[in-house]
Amino acid sequence: QLQLVESGGGLVEPGGSLRLSCASSGSTLAPFAISWFRQTPGKEREQVSCISSSTRDEKTWYTDSVKGRFTVSRDNVKKTVYLQMNSLKPEDTALYFCAAALTVRPCVTLNGDDHRFWGQGTQVTVSS
Repeated sequence: QLQLVESGGGLVEPGGSLRLSCASSGSTLAPFAISWFRQTPGKEREQVSCISSSTRDEKTWYTDSVKGRFTVSRDNVKKTVYLQMNSLKPEDTALYFCAAALTVRPCVTLNGDDHRFWGQGTQVTVSS
C-alpha cells in the first residue's frame, strides 16, 4: 500500500511561484513513476508532469503548456516528489494531485489509468 499527501498549494499572484510536495507516509517512492495531475471543475483532468521510477532513469515529462515553467524532481531519502511551478498563470489554477504508478515504463507512455495511488489534492489559485 502507498499513501500520498500533497502540500504547498495556495494563492499566488500571476508570475509568482509555488513548490508542491508529494510525500509518502510509508513506502519508498523509488519504484514508482510519479505524476502530477490537475483538475478544474467542469473540465477534464490533465496530466501536467511525470518523473519515471528510480529503478528506470528518473526521466521527466511535461505537458506543453507548462514546459519551461514547471520542474519535477524527487528525493527518495525524504520519500518526496516536488513540483516547482514558476511564472504561474491564471490558467494554472486547479486542484493538483500527485499519483503513483508502479512501473518502469517511460513517462511518455503513462496516463491517468496507469496510476493506482492518488493523493487528496492541493489547491493552487493564481489570481490578482
